[in-house]
Amino acid sequence: MRVRVAGAGTTSRVLATLLVSAVLLTLGAAPAYADSIRNREYWLSEYRISEAWAVTKGAGVTIAIIDTGVDGSHLDLTGAVVGGADFSGQGSANGQTPVGTSNNHATMVASLAAGRGHGSGAGILGAAPEASILSLSIGFDAAGVDSDQQIADAVRWAADHDADIINMSLTRNTLDWPESWDDAFLYAMEKDVVIIAAAGNRGSGTSVVGAPATMPGVLTVAGVDRNGSASFDASSQGITIGVSAPSEELVGATPGNGYVLWDGTSGASPIVAGVAALVRAAHPELSATDVINRIVSTARPAGAAGVDPIYGYGLMDAAAAVSATVPHVTANPMGSLADWIVLYRRADAPALPAPTAAAIPAPDSSPIAADDGVTGTLLPSIAQLRDVGIPLLVFAVFLVTFLLLVRSAVRHARGVRQTE
Repeated sequence: MRVRVAGAGTTSRVLATLLVSAVLLTLGAAPAYADSIRNREYWLSEYRISEAWAVTKGAGVTIAIIDTGVDGSHLDLTGAVVGGADFSGQGSANGQTPVGTSNNHATMVASLAAGRGHGSGAGILGAAPEASILSLSIGFDAAGVDSDQQIADAVRWAADHDADIINMSLTRNTLDWPESWDDAFLYAMEKDVVIIAAAGNRGSGTSVVGAPATMPGVLTVAGVDRNGSASFDASSQGITIGVSAPSEELVGATPGNGYVLWDGTSGASPIVAGVAALVRAAHPELSATDVINRIVSTARPAGAAGVDPIYGYGLMDAAAAVSATVPHVTANPMGSLADWIVLYRRADAPALPAPTAAAIPAPDSSPIAADDGVTGTLLPSIAQLRDVGIPLLVFAVFLVTFLLLVRSAVRHARGVRQTE
């Protein structure tokens, strides 16, 4: 399976696509461009991320990046990547060897989620610069390795290795998803993991959001430009969008201590994942459902009233998500995957567990007292109805019909005689 990235051509059928709309300019190695890199991160102030840092910077929270493999040796990610795994068969056991034709992608994504910068004010600071990263490398163009199964396995692995948040800057470019994702995503959600996915980019062929951004319970992130308006090329639209974040004029770290300018909801999604880490660090008692609700309910309104198919609930506001008073909720505002599975996979749904002996009272098998005058069962059995009851019923109907016909004939005869 091949990957489609703007500027690299398209494929006739794409099963999974990394959500990069454009890599505009390679900026070079860190030392020569350090100050200009940090100065380009306009979203840190404009989306009140740096204000939220007065409360927390995400320490103690782990973000799993399911992507092409994060280069944990980058100056801005040193110490941030605490573990990982490879599911492609192409990378290293710790998931930190970038794989595939777009092997810069995961490092770019990770830097926006939890980049730590370096030196004195140099390099990229992610939205949660003290959060930890798990690097789960996926080979979208790995020969003979099904990407759907790789993703399902990676989601389960993240849930089993204490991920608090999963970021997925990728798409199948289809509204639906394989049943293996039902099980894996539901498994992670039941382990209280926040799952965040990018909406996709029109510029790379995703005009409408595709899975995993269509899955109930997943927080889907759309992209906006520097002015907070919906990005034409670096976003897509759909009714599952939850919140919007910057997807244009982004900077990102690349393997080998490099940097790029880039566009795409691949960048918007990890910014929101970093904010989710801030919320989880500030409110460790909250469930994943409450974390998602905080992010969407405190967003600044944009687009149509209510939930808009372009902006979702609005533009992310990190300080409000961390500090505002938000009531507890029991229902995920992005929907319930468990309910969806029951409704749409009913034919394949697992059978309900058998009730215990105590759950259904056993029928009373004690004999009926002799003075009740009853010598048989209270109700006829199916066999009795078939062998005795039904023939008796047919005979009774025939008898009643015959008697009615006889009565009618007698009345007719009397009427004739009176006429004569």
